[in-house]
Amino acid sequence: MSGASGLHRLDRWMYGGGRPNRVARLLNRIAAIQYAAGLAPGYCMTLDVRGRRTGRRVSFPVVVAEHGGERYLVSMLGERANWVRNVRAADGRAELRHRSRTEVRLVEVDPADRAPVLRAYLRRAPGAQAHVPVDRHARLEEFEGIAHRFPVFRITQPPAGPA
Repeated sequence: MSGASGLHRLDRWMYGGGRPNRVARLLNRIAAIQYAAGLAPGYCMTLDVRGRRTGRRVSFPVVVAEHGGERYLVSMLGERANWVRNVRAADGRAELRHRSRTEVRLVEVDPADRAPVLRAYLRRAPGAQAHVPVDRHARLEEFEGIAHRFPVFRITQPPAGPA
């Protein structure tokens, strides 16, 4: 394995079938700790969301994309990612951590509006390229053709008042 193609093969192996294997789960735990502690760039954060089955807090490392003055989370693994299912079950309520905790509400973006966010995400998270079948430098029309396969959530502030 050499160069970028070797890394992409490794990424695909770690997430075979759209699910992280043991190695990927271990590396994700380490990344989540680093991101939460602020030991990575500010766009690398840890997403905490209540598990849909256990009710316990589950943490995932995420890369925050920016587009049009808004911030977004993108699922590089598509619909089957656990964090996507958990966010939907929690009605978008979650926390982002990078040195401190911030309560957020994640609002799912309509597939018709996802393409520019997907492109911005791949530019910020080139490691995700192994899972997205469009090159990060591709025309927007190419992203439009796959946008329905990759959930995107806009990061907003939670509504004020009791939960």
